Amino acid sequence: MLAQPDGTGIADLQHRFGQAVLQAPLSVPDGIRRDLGPTRERRFGIYRNNVKASLAAALAARFPVVERLVGKELFTAMALVFIERHPPRSPVLAEYGANFANFLEGFDPTADLPYLPDIARLEWARLVAFHSADASPADIGLLTELPPEMLGSAQLGLHPAMAVIASPWPIVSIWTTNTHDETPQPPAADWTGETALVTRPHLEVFVHRLPQGADRLVAELAHEQALGAATEAASRAHADFDLATTLSTLFGAGAITTLS
Repeated sequence: MLAQPDGTGIADLQHRFGQAVLQAPLSVPDGIRRDLGPTRERRFGIYRNNVKASLAAALAARFPVVERLVGKELFTAMALVFIERHPPRSPVLAEYGANFANFLEGFDPTADLPYLPDIARLEWARLVAFHSADASPADIGLLTELPPEMLGSAQLGLHPAMAVIASPWPIVSIWTTNTHDETPQPPAADWTGETALVTRPHLEVFVHRLPQGADRLVAELAHEQALGAATEAASRAHADFDLATTLSTLFGAGAITTLS
């Protein structure tokens, strides 16, 4: 391995350089200053600011509704704290921000917006869906072709681009009004929890609202449980679970690909 004049290796220099780029203070650490030399310190500061600005812009592009809810100024400050605490671990920029929702759960300045982490989860699920594998959605007519006595033993295959986010907050309503309305909208007065379904049956990503308890049904189906057993689990989780509406929404949204 190549070594520096002081005996340290290139890998160690790269590691310290990367840490210095994402540190909050504007001053350059002594070790990096020595490696760079005095004539390059100013350029390093410009480079570091550009890196942080690029990462903050990437986060804003991934979480536009979160940015809209808190405002650009607060979002930028929030993004810079996130960048410092959670620097990129992959050279693929599209993968950056996966733990942003968890970060928001402990971010005190937005504690009065408790729905914000689940909005971030919804937005991240949309990004993941956009880059997920393709699959052909199944038609709900396949269910009607089954004899009634076999319906409970049917197994439904889920689309690789689908995701379900169950929240105690009305995240679908909040996301919808702050995505399609021209001006930012406050949360609805009705604070009933909502379950979001994210799908990408073809080229476009969609967000749908599922009945409560549907997240448990989907979780059971994902573990290859038959429809009957999955329905029982969902009914235990939510007494008013609506199977008909759930299946109609799942099939209509292209979230089901196979039935066997």
